[in-house]
Amino acid sequence: MRVSKLLGLAGLAGVAATGVVLARGERPRRAHTPEEIRTRLRERHAALADVPQPVTTAELVSGRGHRLARALRRR
Repeated sequence: MRVSKLLGLAGLAGVAATGVVLARGERPRRAHTPEEIRTRLRERHAALADVPQPVTTAELVSGRGHRLARALRRR
């Protein structure tokens, strides 16, 4: 019976410790104002807009000197 009590107390201590960790992580997230969050999101969006679009297959094989284009023209 004592073992089961110890296991129960250990389980409660684990749940309490998990709650403390989650509460600590939540505080910094709530510390930002909505305007700060909007600014950060706009910065991230602008950074992603600068990334070039991937090259399509048609653009890859359209070049005259490209090996794949030459191989396809031979057929």
